[in-house]
Amino acid sequence: MANRLEGKKVAILVADGFEQIELTEPKKALEQAGAQTEIVSPVKGKVQGWNHDEKADKFSVDSSLDTATPDNYDALMLPGGVRNPDLLRMEPRAVEFVKGFFEAGKPVAAICHAPWTLIEADVVRGREITSWPSLKTDLKNAGAKWIDEEVITDNGLVTSRKPDDLPAFNRKMIEEFAQGQHSRQKAARI
Repeated sequence: MANRLEGKKVAILVADGFEQIELTEPKKALEQAGAQTEIVSPVKGKVQGWNHDEKADKFSVDSSLDTATPDNYDALMLPGGVRNPDLLRMEPRAVEFVKGFFEAGKPVAAICHAPWTLIEADVVRGREITSWPSLKTDLKNAGAKWIDEEVITDNGLVTSRKPDDLPAFNRKMIEEFAQGQHSRQKAARI
């Protein structure tokens, strides 16, 4: 798997309150596969990770959402946690940033509660997707077909349910990111 992503640059979009392992394990897997990763955030300086319902470590932000654009990256990774995607979906710049990857056909990976941000970006309609179980109704109401499996891939979009799914999520994310752009990743309209 080493160097499969050589020359690829991956944005990891987070706000405060992300599930720490859902950032650290995919980031490590991406870097071991040769990708350059950048933590992108509307937060300046450092972002706060969480281990379930307890504060964990802080991480330095590499690129501000004020200046980051999808054009600067080959792919996007969205960690979960409850607070993080809830904050991101209320941030218009974050929603537009996510939309930009879909409009360009670039691969996106989202785990746990991260699909909340995808719903706000209006990119799940007509797609097969998985998530933390509490998002099932939200995703179905947004037009997605929710499936309870450890990892689901739909035309460049990789989703998983929870931290236990990280090994499968990381493998599939690297595979999709290595493939690169997909023919019009934008969600189909029903």
